[in-house]
Amino acid sequence: MVSASLIVAAVLSWIPRIWERRERIDSSDWGIIVIAALLMGVTRKLMMMFGLSRTSPIDGSIIATLVPLLVLVVSVVAGVDTLSRRRVVGLFLGMAGAMAVVVTSKSASHEGSELWGNVMMVCSGTVTALYMVFFKRLVAKYRITTLLRVIYTISAVVMLPFGIEPILKSDFHTMNIHLWAAAAFVLIVPTYLPNLLLNYSLRFVAPTVSSIYTYVQPLLAVALSVAMGLDRLHADTLLFAVVLFTGVWLVISSYKEGGN
Repeated sequence: MVSASLIVAAVLSWIPRIWERRERIDSSDWGIIVIAALLMGVTRKLMMMFGLSRTSPIDGSIIATLVPLLVLVVSVVAGVDTLSRRRVVGLFLGMAGAMAVVVTSKSASHEGSELWGNVMMVCSGTVTALYMVFFKRLVAKYRITTLLRVIYTISAVVMLPFGIEPILKSDFHTMNIHLWAAAAFVLIVPTYLPNLLLNYSLRFVAPTVSSIYTYVQPLLAVALSVAMGLDRLHADTLLFAVVLFTGVWLVISSYKEGGN
């Protein structure tokens, strides 16, 4: 699925080339673009798909909201941001809430959620934070469609040797319309479109601001999962989510009040 989704994303990324003028990429940027492809295209996709297969929709979506805090940590380490008392408290609460969600996945009451699945979701969020901080200059330099075309083409080439055999051996003739629709959604929607919008947003807002909108995800995940009978909201998960959200709110609000 990872290989197939990256191949589809690579094909989709070439469509804008029909009406766009060719944009030349400086030779000095190819090294960092390859790293971006390995990080955002391959590593993040592998971790996310592995994590989603071994965690519940609600737990996974709550852990995903850790991204703003991870962006802050990476920004501080990179020297592009600073810590304050409020941000330290926010980081502590946010990390505590996220780690509590991860650890409670071992509880028998949390069916469909495993420790390693949640750990992979945290790692996926960390990779996203690294990309948002270290590759913002690259995003601002080139057209989004040009950058994604190169990133996804490199990612697809890297993953193709690992996924071509399972793809060719798949029993496509046994798939009904519902499976084809589900496969099409997984191959198209979670890969190319979100990264197109994410990279576009990074041209106009700071990484921390862009990452705030991950908070829409758990709200939708809870509503859809409960409505479809895929998951149920546990009291402890709700408590940990409140702790995590409070931590991120402290971090975000510190920017509005001068970083104190």
